[in-house]
Amino acid sequence: MKKCILFLTGAILLSFSSFAQQKDMQFWRAYDQRGINVFETGKADSVAFDGLRVRIGGAFTQQFQSISHENSATPFLDDNGVNTNQLMDIGTGFNLATANLNIDVELADGIRLNLITYLSSRHHPETWVKGGYLQFDKLAFLNSQVFDQIMEKVTIKVGHMEVNYGDSHFRRSDNGNAFYNPFVGNYIMDAFATEIGAEVIYQNNGFIGVASMTGGEIQGGITNPGKRKPSFIGKLGYDKTLDNDLRLRMTGSVYTTAGSVNNTLWAGDRAGSRYYLVMVNTLASTSNSLTSGRFSPGMRDNVTAMVLNPFVAYRGLELFGTLEQSKGKASNESVDRTWNQVGIDAVYRFGSTDNYYLAGRYNQVGGEMPDGLEPSISRVQVGGGWFITKNILAKLEYVNQNYQDFAPTDILNGGSFNGIMIEGVIGF
Repeated sequence: MKKCILFLTGAILLSFSSFAQQKDMQFWRAYDQRGINVFETGKADSVAFDGLRVRIGGAFTQQFQSISHENSATPFLDDNGVNTNQLMDIGTGFNLATANLNIDVELADGIRLNLITYLSSRHHPETWVKGGYLQFDKLAFLNSQVFDQIMEKVTIKVGHMEVNYGDSHFRRSDNGNAFYNPFVGNYIMDAFATEIGAEVIYQNNGFIGVASMTGGEIQGGITNPGKRKPSFIGKLGYDKTLDNDLRLRMTGSVYTTAGSVNNTLWAGDRAGSRYYLVMVNTLASTSNSLTSGRFSPGMRDNVTAMVLNPFVAYRGLELFGTLEQSKGKASNESVDRTWNQVGIDAVYRFGSTDNYYLAGRYNQVGGEMPDGLEPSISRVQVGGGWFITKNILAKLEYVNQNYQDFAPTDILNGGSFNGIMIEGVIGF
């Protein structure tokens, strides 16, 4: 642990000493305002390779939360006489800051290493690695003109990385990194997971094709071989700027695995949600209730999910949509269940450098529970932001979330929460 702290301290000091000389990387997404609305990294070879180079960056966020919640669940007493359906008493205050350490290394022309470490997160008090991968945009070491031509349109990623299912994971908050998200919270059903595998991306004149295979779980493992099945991810789409004012993008994605010891497509964000301690009981803590405000349908054995994501940007106006269906079950269930999600984001950016924006989102999920009930959850988010510089962002959001048709004995029965969130973000 001491060695880890010394390494991180040295890395941070190095980043401050060389920050003024920091340059962009090849085939890379910036961690500041320039990274907004970047999806798969493109194939424009716009940064010259001048030898092995390390870029160290960071991302930091903190929220001020003023949210109230309520429910109407039937009281349920545990062995100690505690009503486990009584909500935690919450009020107004500051949440613990979260932070990421971003390390990117140009190892060779067109070959980049990415490593992201969570220095502080809601779920883990200790520093831990989110994941790391190698990205190949050139294969010059093969000395082959054929492969040189292929790699003009192809990107290969290998390692422990975000699965490229859908487009919402490019717009979500990732622990300390909240620059890409115009809102404070992510979607109710938050499709995000880091898995070990390989991904191939093909891009040609707006057309996008993605094919990847992973181990199907957030952690590698060799036990229970009969349960461990690979996950397959595919995406087809089109992304084109038709003129200087209009950009159109449309993608369709699928994620499927036939079996797993613990699949986490809907529960892979180990860093935690932004709405602290909402809709949880009096025994909860910040860390053990890390997903408060979100919902996972519990499909941890087999799951097949499909999503359609349209994106339109015209001058300052942006529209992003999600139409999603997921089928699967847990290992103790015999029949697959289905959950659906709909989301629509509207963002209007203005100012001389698009340094202000207003935003609104509607998000709704619904589906089948193991007990046969079919509840639903809906959310409205309204807010805006101010890019004080390209590296500093302030957000304000009002959120209202409601739970319908959960079992009377479920703590979510008749549940709702609403209130104000203020978030400050730094990224470089």
